Amino acid sequence: MKLLVQKLHPDAKMPQRALAHDAGLDLCASEPVTLAPGERKGIPTGLALAIPQGSVGLIWDKSGLAIKKGLKTMGGVIDAGYRGEIIIIAQNLSDKTIVFSVGEKVAQLLIQKIELPSLEEVSELPESERKDAGFGSTGNY
Repeated sequence: MKLLVQKLHPDAKMPQRALAHDAGLDLCASEPVTLAPGERKGIPTGLALAIPQGSVGLIWDKSGLAIKKGLKTMGGVIDAGYRGEIIIIAQNLSDKTIVFSVGEKVAQLLIQKIELPSLEEVSELPESERKDAGFGSTGNY
């Protein structure tokens, strides 16, 4: 499988794995970005992708940025048909300003195979052991 990547900005950095067998491809800022405490904004990557059909691109937090700086990514589903710029939606959950320079790692991209089941409306669902028990029902909440 190949992931086709188009640079839309001269300062865009190609996604890359830090280590050969890492699942995530690092995504970097293509322009300087400052996030004030509590602020949420889109961070441009300067990249467009052609996610292979039957797959999805998922943007996830980088654990180091999450624990050290309080950065949270969100809204990270990239459908195979999307060809626009990849924008990382990020929020600063800390009480300190976070500054990203051009080319600095912000998030990671996972490419995963997906299932596309057909939908069928039913009057009731099959029984399960758990039934409709929710939060804390297994004793871990």
